[in-house]
Amino acid sequence: VDHGKTTLVDAFLKQTNLFRENQQEMQESAILDSGDLEREKGITITAKTASVMYEGYKINIIDTPGHADFGGEVERTLNMADGCLLIVDAQEGPMPQTKFVLKKALETGLRPIVVINKIDKQYAAPAKTLDKINDLFLALAKDPEQLEFPIFYAIGREGKAFTEMPEGDLATTPGDIKPLLDGIIEHVPAPVGDESGPFQMLITSLDFDSHMGRMLIGRINRGKVSLKDQLAAVHGQEVGAVQDKGQVKSILVRNGLGYVSVDSASCGEIVAITGIDSTAIGGTLCIASHIDALPTIKLSPPSVQAKFEASTSPFLGREGKFVTAKQIQQRLEKEQQLNISLNITKTDGGGFIVAGRGELQLAILIEELRREGYEFQVRRPEVILHEENGQWMEPLEELVIDVPEEYQGGVITEVSERKGELMNMEVENGNCRITYHILTRNLLGLRNNLLTLTKGNLVMNNHVESYVPFDKNQPEIYRKGVLIASETGTAVAYAMNTAQERGELFITPSTEVYEGMIVGINKYDQDLEINVCKEREKSGVRRNQAEITQVALKTPHILTLEFALVFLAKDEILEVTPQNLRLRKQYLTKNERVWSTRKNLNNYAKQQMGLA
Repeated sequence: VDHGKTTLVDAFLKQTNLFRENQQEMQESAILDSGDLEREKGITITAKTASVMYEGYKINIIDTPGHADFGGEVERTLNMADGCLLIVDAQEGPMPQTKFVLKKALETGLRPIVVINKIDKQYAAPAKTLDKINDLFLALAKDPEQLEFPIFYAIGREGKAFTEMPEGDLATTPGDIKPLLDGIIEHVPAPVGDESGPFQMLITSLDFDSHMGRMLIGRINRGKVSLKDQLAAVHGQEVGAVQDKGQVKSILVRNGLGYVSVDSASCGEIVAITGIDSTAIGGTLCIASHIDALPTIKLSPPSVQAKFEASTSPFLGREGKFVTAKQIQQRLEKEQQLNISLNITKTDGGGFIVAGRGELQLAILIEELRREGYEFQVRRPEVILHEENGQWMEPLEELVIDVPEEYQGGVITEVSERKGELMNMEVENGNCRITYHILTRNLLGLRNNLLTLTKGNLVMNNHVESYVPFDKNQPEIYRKGVLIASETGTAVAYAMNTAQERGELFITPSTEVYEGMIVGINKYDQDLEINVCKEREKSGVRRNQAEITQVALKTPHILTLEFALVFLAKDEILEVTPQNLRLRKQYLTKNERVWSTRKNLNNYAKQQMGLA
């Protein structure tokens, strides 16, 4: 949900004099989004912390992702906060993810401050948005006190906040972010806790420094911690939980965007502690002589999984730096330590099942590994089923699509083909908001299709709403056949000119291909073997200009990670290297594929006849 959270934090940082006027940060936006992928995609992927000083108060800020796939970042950081800002776009209003994070915040006992942002948009409707927010609170509030909340109006990119909706020309209305900072001081309670009790802290994230080693980050729940204290990390509340013990080497607290070292810290402070070699995100850090574990962080279950394997490509080792199963395992284990919303398990065949919240979360992980020099292969993502009362259940999602009215027909057709149930449709100011309930397995790949259909004029938000009984008789999403390279070699324009008549190609001339590699999409339902390496036959006869075939190749469909991941069929594999993405068949030769099909047909026939 792109409603301006990180942009609002920019205003906090700049207007509290954290930077000098001539510092580079004063000209930057989305300052906390420091990762390369965050900058490229324009989204927040991991929760970040910062602190500002205002009117003698220190305010610790936690900026969280807005995308449903990274909801685990919200869940793990909620325990660090005493209050929260609920940012809602004045034009778009609350989204499914808004409902999810508000529910989690209210369950944690936080008292939200509502900020209606982007009030300067052309079709902004703050009053209507506020009505929808009120409805949301009515549906989610646990007690009457939670129905009372302060409201602010903001233009985040200009760093302006108001206690009342301003009238007149917003472009010339003076303002700054200070009313919102004053509201935080007034409405967010100061940290509470027993400062005299034994030290206790919930570990919410990990960091690593090349000089100080592993840092355990969290908010002190009780007591005080000092240098050289003997601490223990407890993994869960069960008796005999695994413990890592150590002596505190350093205590770091946030100062702006960086850390500053202190000798001690008390309850309520967000700290980073070094000296304890633990990886227990969600565990408790406490005095070694007084083991007292807090409840572990409760996370929503993952909904999508994919199998990661060491590459079996004929081109193995040409482009990757880390290619063995052991190296991939070590990297995935490190990822699991830092990202508790991912579940990673090893399979008997040497692969790894990686389970997350959605296809985007898996794609981000794959891209990170790829940029670090890893070469591996990924199977088709699948929806995770779970059992309830002896029945298999699958996730059902609420899908909200905002699209210009001219594209609504195509969008409705596409979602309806995927068995989406239309729940609501609103048309206003030439824009259409369509709400669906749709199975997660039918949602995979929909975003790419709709972005192509609407030429990028689309905002799509989704979140798991509930679980429904699994229907094994529902047909799979239709996909055309593929063009498969029948020879290993270098693709040439002469052969590709013939191949493009059969469908849409993924490759360009001079691309290295191997037998069994997928080089395009067929026009028809069946897979088709095609030779893209075949050169023109040489002859000793000189040809005149009229006899020379002119080759005019169409622009190929360049593979992107998001497209390739959901394009896969059951018998196909995505090969990932630092330089290339390749699609291939599980069985590379035609004979292997034929025998595999016959074997599957024989097994199917035996099942139907009751012989299996």
